Amino acid sequence: MSNNQEEEFDETIRKRLFSQVCDGESKPPCKVTVVGVGSVGMACSISILLKHLATDLILVDVIEDKLKGEVLDLNHGNLFLSNVHIDGGKDYALSAGSKIVVVTAGARQQVGESRLSLVQRNVNIFKHIIPKIAEHSPDAIIIVVSNPVDLMTFVAWKLSGFPRHRVLGTGTNLDSARFRHIISTRLKVSPSSVHACIVGEHGDSSVPLWSCVSVSGRSLTSIEPNIGKPDGPKGWDKVHKEVVDGAYDVIRLKGYTNWAIGLSCAEMVESILKNKHRIMPVSCFVKGVVGIKEDVCLSLPCVLNASGVSSVVEVSLNKDEKSALDKSASLISEVQAGLKW
Repeated sequence: MSNNQEEEFDETIRKRLFSQVCDGESKPPCKVTVVGVGSVGMACSISILLKHLATDLILVDVIEDKLKGEVLDLNHGNLFLSNVHIDGGKDYALSAGSKIVVVTAGARQQVGESRLSLVQRNVNIFKHIIPKIAEHSPDAIIIVVSNPVDLMTFVAWKLSGFPRHRVLGTGTNLDSARFRHIISTRLKVSPSSVHACIVGEHGDSSVPLWSCVSVSGRSLTSIEPNIGKPDGPKGWDKVHKEVVDGAYDVIRLKGYTNWAIGLSCAEMVESILKNKHRIMPVSCFVKGVVGIKEDVCLSLPCVLNASGVSSVVEVSLNKDEKSALDKSASLISEVQAGLKW
């Protein structure tokens, strides 16, 4: 039986099963594409699916067998989801009309390797990926997950030609989650009850904003002004190092990180698709904000809604925090200047 004959037979069965009661157009689909089906890409995908954020999920990768296997595996579980249309392939035409494209493709960070050492390899990969995304989904919002995420967000923005508010990276959203987790564990409260933020580079030069840490509205610096500093309460000066080392610890123990960044990415997707106006520390182009002079993308608290990054919060920084943020911006700028486009 030919494909056309099969389709005609299937349509005959549908007509005998169902009566047409609605002549109106169906609700437009909400298509999300994830580029890269490695451990991070699939963690992002399953997190998006479990939050019921998409009607269509498209996976794109160059490794066809792995890609087909992941699509098939997810479709076998579709009964337990929301009847999402899940498909994938090498052709970016499948992603056409996506509202959000999540980019996770890139070289994997090795044990002991800094995120910044990955950059040129991933720039070369992005030269192939980003123009195709822009061609097929010119109105999409791009979320970059690939490391080093701040540099890759800048590269994606330049290669796409999109306005700055429609290209963002996961940035320090995960760093901040680790920060809140460590503080909450010390204080024996839920992480959701701890308000804390890390800004700057997603990596070694990130900046913890101890001046902004609060629990139920109570600032920790009002209790102990030197918290987080070497001359402050014992052990608290090591919290930021624990945050920075967190990814390296996971990579050392299991070879890669995936679940936490997948959950972090899905929270960003949700705020955008549901127009929630949530404030998250994500990476975007920030020249001119809080005195940053360099043409760089790094993380500051941003309002995420249906437009992408609708605004950046002008956070109040003390002298030490401002100095550390400036150093973080300079480090990113120096590496960025050496990129070969």
